[in-house]
Amino acid sequence: MKRRELLASAAVVALTGCAAQRPESGLRFLTPEEAASVAAIADRLIPPDELGPGAGEVGAAIFIDRQLAGAYGSSRDLYMRPPFLPGLPSQGMQSPLIPAARYRAALADLDRHCRAAFAGRGFAALDPATQDRVLSDLENGRIGISGGGRAFFDLVLRDTIDGFFADPRYGGNQGMAGWRLIGFPGARYDYRDVVARHGEPYRAPPVALA
Repeated sequence: MKRRELLASAAVVALTGCAAQRPESGLRFLTPEEAASVAAIADRLIPPDELGPGAGEVGAAIFIDRQLAGAYGSSRDLYMRPPFLPGLPSQGMQSPLIPAARYRAALADLDRHCRAAFAGRGFAALDPATQDRVLSDLENGRIGISGGGRAFFDLVLRDTIDGFFADPRYGGNQGMAGWRLIGFPGARYDYRDVVARHGEPYRAPPVALA
């Protein structure tokens, strides 16, 4: 199963309940260099193919930037007092580091690793095959990253998926590419004109909140 097909399958469940751009303007937290790295990472996690554009191309880095600049990035709505003890994966993050700090430190470490290993080139400047190898090493903990390589990989993967399928008003999913991929109708007012037409595919384009 292709990565995009697997992600689309997961998104159907999630939504029931609820060439990468270089975003250099309008950033609220990430630096242009950090945003370029995040966009490149997102475009490898959900890559472009015959089914549509990649996550980086449709604004995943902008989505993540806006989230890091808000309550998510500062963990403002979470209980963040010690003690911080090792927890189970099902318990979520067990760390005093807020997501904004985790991104800043991990992206700096990833940049240093790539520049040392690939003749001064950062992650965004690498070819896709090399980027995939770096991400594989990150996922398997073979790159020294603040807070752990696997932990950062899981974090940016989750945020990329969120950005690819969130409403476009939050910065990602531009052109409703994620919704078009899985046939999600978006925020339509109602379905009275089609609700009684059983067994027919729903072909109307998705509608965003805006």
